Amino acid sequence: MKDTKKIPAAICMVRESIESRKMVFNLAKNDFKTKYAGSYLGIIWAFVQPVVTILLYWFVFQVGFRSRPLGDYPFVLWLTAGLVPWFFFSDAWNGATNSMLEYSFLVKKVVFNIGILPVIKIFSAFFVNMFFTIFMVIVFAINGYMPTLHTLQLIYCLICIIALCWALSYFTSSIIVFIRDLGHLLGIVLQVLMWMTPIMWDVGIVRQSYPWLEKLLKLNPVYYIVQGYRDSMFSNKWFWEKPMWTIYFWGLVIILFMIGAYVFQKLRPHFAGGLELGKGKGLNGKRFSRSK
Repeated sequence: MKDTKKIPAAICMVRESIESRKMVFNLAKNDFKTKYAGSYLGIIWAFVQPVVTILLYWFVFQVGFRSRPLGDYPFVLWLTAGLVPWFFFSDAWNGATNSMLEYSFLVKKVVFNIGILPVIKIFSAFFVNMFFTIFMVIVFAINGYMPTLHTLQLIYCLICIIALCWALSYFTSSIIVFIRDLGHLLGIVLQVLMWMTPIMWDVGIVRQSYPWLEKLLKLNPVYYIVQGYRDSMFSNKWFWEKPMWTIYFWGLVIILFMIGAYVFQKLRPHFAGGLELGKGKGLNGKRFSRSK
């Protein structure tokens, strides 16, 4: 192994992932396939649930609550442009966080580069998102919103999601090995983030009554990504037209990545022990002991 003691943790993690890019792609593809192995419909289930979710939200908000179109845009299209990136972000971050637990047999192998495990889960979720991104563009075209040059900005938005999940997952995937409650906490955090991004409602609603709240909500990095999707499909705005928010987003991602990589590298030698300790715990968090 190469000596990485003098190399900053963040640079070391990036280098390891780049050097193992072929392995990452192959394992991500295998992860995507095996996730639905054994079921009759196979990988179709990966697409059914998000489609049903979009239709359910559309029915509740537009038919039930009679939500009005956002400007000149149909509500269902505005909602879809927000849910598609959200599905990718939540699935990728959740999967990457649990990667050490799911691939515990690889973590215990000294020769395997465990730093790529979160990346594998992110790209496994990316395969599903590619379908939904194409599906979204087709739905927009059917409703009269044809692809333009700005549609290519979706590639940039996908890179933003991958970078953010990568930065967050190094921290959460290393902590969950020792604190399994983080998995339950993450579910709550994702639920809160979904409503506070916001995806289901327009942030402009609070502009007049609570202008400070609008600014606070926009500090959420996922808002930058979701708005990027909507700008690409509706507003025809480039991300560089919002230089301050772009600088803020990437500055935050870099900071989160540096923190996460540092924590990951510090805890890395103890992962195998943490996984073994977790196996010996009962439902109430206490270790089982054999009676003498």
